[in-house]
Amino acid sequence: MSTSSRFHPDRDPLRPPPAPGLGRGFSLAMAAHVLLVVALSFGVSWRSTPVPALEAELWSAVPKAAAPKEQLPTETQPEPPKEEPKPEPPKPQQPPPEQVQAQRDAEIAIAKAKERKQKEEQAQREADEKQRKLDQLKREKDEADKKERDRKAKEEQARKDDAAKDKAEKAKQDKARKDAEAKAEAQRQENLRRIQGMAGASGGPTSTGTALKSSGPSASYAGRIKARVRPNIIYSDPGGASNPEAEVEVRSAPDGTIIARKIVKPSGLPDFDNAVLRALDKTEKFPPDTDGRVPQVMIITFRPRE
Repeated sequence: MSTSSRFHPDRDPLRPPPAPGLGRGFSLAMAAHVLLVVALSFGVSWRSTPVPALEAELWSAVPKAAAPKEQLPTETQPEPPKEEPKPEPPKPQQPPPEQVQAQRDAEIAIAKAKERKQKEEQAQREADEKQRKLDQLKREKDEADKKERDRKAKEEQARKDDAAKDKAEKAKQDKARKDAEAKAEAQRQENLRRIQGMAGASGGPTSTGTALKSSGPSASYAGRIKARVRPNIIYSDPGGASNPEAEVEVRSAPDGTIIARKIVKPSGLPDFDNAVLRALDKTEKFPPDTDGRVPQVMIITFRPRE
């Protein structure tokens, strides 16, 4: 007989013995469940917020005095003196509707006048601001125009200075050119006179011409011509202080024959001018000069009284 059979005689000896440590495991499971319940309770209470309690007192719209406390009948108390009713204050007298309407109209008129004044002040402020901006723009434009005028004036002055410098330089160059030309011309004339002198020119020592012979009439030739023409002038002098002159251009052939004549400067006396032309036609031919030649073109002056 085994040991377990001896200690437990009611157990079936054929059944296996119970597993050891069952009570200890059950105890541990119960402890774990208790700890879990405690933790859950702590978590719920830690995250919950208590709802604040609210209290409200009700007051009546019109204040009323509280009633006196109930007095016990055991003691006799004197009756309090009765308060005389206070006279009600006189109610304010309501103004008539016309006065109320007039007052309301006056208030509306005052409000409109105030609003109109505010609008006028706002409009005046805007107008002042606009005028200020316009004045500012005008000042800026005037300054810009002044700067532009100054710039143009400086440019114009610079152009004038440049033109004056160019003109002075050109005048200097022209003067130098003319001096050079005059010097070259003088040298050319000197060379020409020297060449003509060597070729047999007939001019005097003081002669300034370039031809071999003088082509103009001599000093006495004009007097000889007028002496030839004067007797042929038929004109009755009308008298008077004036003695006008008539200039006549006469063209002649190499032999002295007059081939053309015309008045180049009238005397103002048509009869005298015609008489001079008729006298030239009547003269027909001029005498030769001292050199044996007759000038082809001459300007002869005639006066009524000579």
